[in-house]
Amino acid sequence: MPVIRVLSPDLINQIAAGEVIERPSSVVKELVENSLDAGATRVEVDIEQGGARLIRVRDDGVGIAPDELPLAVASHATSKIGSFDDLEHVASMGFRGEALASVSSVARFALTSRPREADAAFRIEVDGGRLQAARPAQHPPGTSVEVRDLFYNVPARRKFMRAERTEFAHIDDLLKSLALARSGVEFRLSHNGKPVRVWKAAGDEQAMLQRVADVLGENFPAQSLHLDHAAAGMRLSGWVGLPTASRGQADAQFFYVNGRLVRDRVVAHAVRQAYADVLFHGRHPAFVLYLELDPAGVDVNVHPAKHEVRFREQRLVHDFLFRSLHEALAQTRAGQAAEWGEERPAPAPYRSPAMAGGWPAPAAQSRLSLGVREEPLAGYAALVGGISPAASGGAESVPGVTMAEPDPERAPPLGYALAQLKGIYVLAENEHGLVLVDMHAAHERITYEKLKAAREGNHLRSQVMLVPLNLSVSAKEAAAAEEHAEALAAWGLELSRSGPSTVVVRRIPALLEGADVEQLTRDVLAELAMHGSSRRLQELENELLSTMACHGSVRAGRRLTIPEMNALLREMEATERSGQCNHGRPTWTQLGLGELDRLFLRGR
Repeated sequence: MPVIRVLSPDLINQIAAGEVIERPSSVVKELVENSLDAGATRVEVDIEQGGARLIRVRDDGVGIAPDELPLAVASHATSKIGSFDDLEHVASMGFRGEALASVSSVARFALTSRPREADAAFRIEVDGGRLQAARPAQHPPGTSVEVRDLFYNVPARRKFMRAERTEFAHIDDLLKSLALARSGVEFRLSHNGKPVRVWKAAGDEQAMLQRVADVLGENFPAQSLHLDHAAAGMRLSGWVGLPTASRGQADAQFFYVNGRLVRDRVVAHAVRQAYADVLFHGRHPAFVLYLELDPAGVDVNVHPAKHEVRFREQRLVHDFLFRSLHEALAQTRAGQAAEWGEERPAPAPYRSPAMAGGWPAPAAQSRLSLGVREEPLAGYAALVGGISPAASGGAESVPGVTMAEPDPERAPPLGYALAQLKGIYVLAENEHGLVLVDMHAAHERITYEKLKAAREGNHLRSQVMLVPLNLSVSAKEAAAAEEHAEALAAWGLELSRSGPSTVVVRRIPALLEGADVEQLTRDVLAELAMHGSSRRLQELENELLSTMACHGSVRAGRRLTIPEMNALLREMEATERSGQCNHGRPTWTQLGLGELDRLFLRGR
């Protein structure tokens, strides 16, 4: 056994570099975050050969005093924390004090800085961990850091670097995320002497939205909802993409905690649950969200590169995120780009002038079923029912009465029905042009929301199992079953702990008769043990209600009258999440006059 000995400072720094410096983009991250902590309003990043040859970061921050320059590259020397209390209330991007020391140990490093009140700048250089004396230099107020020949003295690490284009793409993505984090800072990025990105400082919300569009695409603002919600000492703001604008991969998700971009399983789980009822299978939402809370409520000292955090009140944060996003998405209506937090009354049912004058509808049209099945659907048949012609936006003509024509210039969001295509699509006209509606998908969402409202308005019935089910689970899951027994009983699932790692299932929700009770229980307990809450019961019931809604909705091929079509449009405008069906597919689309003109080459 070799003797125990203290590692040399150079070896310590190289080990730290292995934890912090994965690739050139890691160096850029550490340097730019230092610039932001220094109060910079302008940050310039120059890259050569994907960062392998040169990384230069310049800023106009407060600068570093000459006598502190050697300390800036010393291990665990920092101005950002000074006590344990400071560590519990970290508000800066960096705080460990190991970044510059790690970088300088694996590259040719130079640091030039001038405090704002100083008359001259000073420069220090580090080559392979060997520090040279500070000397005067020319530099405007602020700091410049140059990192040349990254990993020149660690050949094994250099072999793992990718192609120049790949490494620069990582740096570009990093700058995008930092630009979204600090709207008041100007960022410039160049590669091999050519300007690539320029983000001017955003002075207002509109300018910030333009920056978001630059990063996530020009279509994102029009396909997103803005939210700003505060509760329980937390504030969530930003933009969430509409379910119909989802993506095939999770490459457009930016979540910031007190200005720090993080990846966290609590956050991911809350977002996934909020979109569960509206997102198509295998798709991912796009969002830019900012969570602000007391720094004491989040531990940022759990990952060397600070990519992850730990919330002290995980369940509270999870529930706050879920409810905020869930309610934001619930505000969406077909035909609207609603902004959450803004009071928007449900669109009033359209009534023609003759109907408004009190003309009664013909008795034969007292109830339009839209093809709903007559047999009961688990007691919910009455809720899936029809739409009265009073809300239909039209009626059969009454003898001796001239019905006024709807005015498209004053049309509701989805306009007025014109015709039906192939028994599948409803064609309507609004002030923007042509609206196409998938009538089965739209009515399925309407019916589904009615069923959910009915379920929430009544106490859920449970069904006693003929033979109680004994399950062996982990001790943590058994403890979760005991702790949350009352909440589970409210959902109709009665569990009792019978041993250190066993539970007994005695009742299940009546709606879930025939379900795999063992798998259901294990899924619920696994979520309770991990997140402190579970929505698995509700999700399974939602799946059942979705099936009911599908069978209870108007079918493709069913011919609708104009009043029935208008009734469907008005209900869509008044129904939550009606922009997509229960499976996440869109229910409607808009073809503007400009698009139609281009199809026929009008105006050319």
